[in-house]
Amino acid sequence: MFQLLMPGKPSLALARTVTRAIRSVVAPATLFTPARAAESVTAPDPDGLYGPDEMPAAADIEAAARTYNDAADQARRADRGKRAARKILDHLPAGTYGPWKVERVASGRQTADLDQIRRIFKAHGLGEVPMKASAPSLKVTRAEAPVILVPMAVAA
Repeated sequence: MFQLLMPGKPSLALARTVTRAIRSVVAPATLFTPARAAESVTAPDPDGLYGPDEMPAAADIEAAARTYNDAADQARRADRGKRAARKILDHLPAGTYGPWKVERVASGRQTADLDQIRRIFKAHGLGEVPMKASAPSLKVTRAEAPVILVPMAVAA
């Protein structure tokens, strides 16, 4: 199929062309392969971090971390609530239910069909579909309080 569109192109150049075409059309985030959940690898720090003389006050950092952590908790609770509600709503036919209108609308989002891309690569002997790692996620957790051992006087 591709030889008709690109006659005379070697298969490696064709693979690069197909890969670039896919990445230029589809958002890179849709081409990710999720890592195993049990795996927790610390990623290197990105560019553009504060220098030693630019660091905000400790209280500002603590407030930002607390705000981020609270917002992440709220988002998780909201996601759980949405999933619970969808168990009912997904099985309803479109219609008006009291003050609520339930309908299904087409999405404007597109994702790459990785199964089809793999079939194309395999059919043309192009090897594995090239994948790139997604950006590291920011994770904020409360640090464990240090344990301070206080020597106790021993009664004689």
